Amino acid sequence: MSALVNLRRPATIAVAIAVTLGLSACGGRERPKADLAAAQVTTIGVNSYLWRAALEAVSFAPLLQADSNGGVIVTDWYANPSNPGERVKMTVTILDSDLRADALRVAASRQVSQSGSWVDAPVQAATVQKLEDIILTKARELRRQAVS
Repeated sequence: MSALVNLRRPATIAVAIAVTLGLSACGGRERPKADLAAAQVTTIGVNSYLWRAALEAVSFAPLLQADSNGGVIVTDWYANPSNPGERVKMTVTILDSDLRADALRVAASRQVSQSGSWVDAPVQAATVQKLEDIILTKARELRRQAVS
């Protein structure tokens, strides 16, 4: 019987060593962590930071179309209650999956009321540029928040 106990102890130690080595192989390398701040973090067709920032920037106007795969947001006509004789319509296009200034295009249409009908009027280039700046600033802010 003592011979059996003497053989069992080395067998138990050998099994313990084998299990320890087997388990240590499972966690040998640390999994790479995803960089949440990468410019191409997206589950949609375009840059998610630009998309969210654009939606927020035009949220005051009713949406006609929002296609996250194509990167197009189109608003319906919006008239500011303090200036009901003028209305605007915007189209925001996100062209890339990178968070870059040239990945964003904003177009706006403006109409004024004349004799009871709406007539096209020019949109100042500074207005479109300002909206682009607002979207880009917000997208960068969202990216910074995701990193920290």
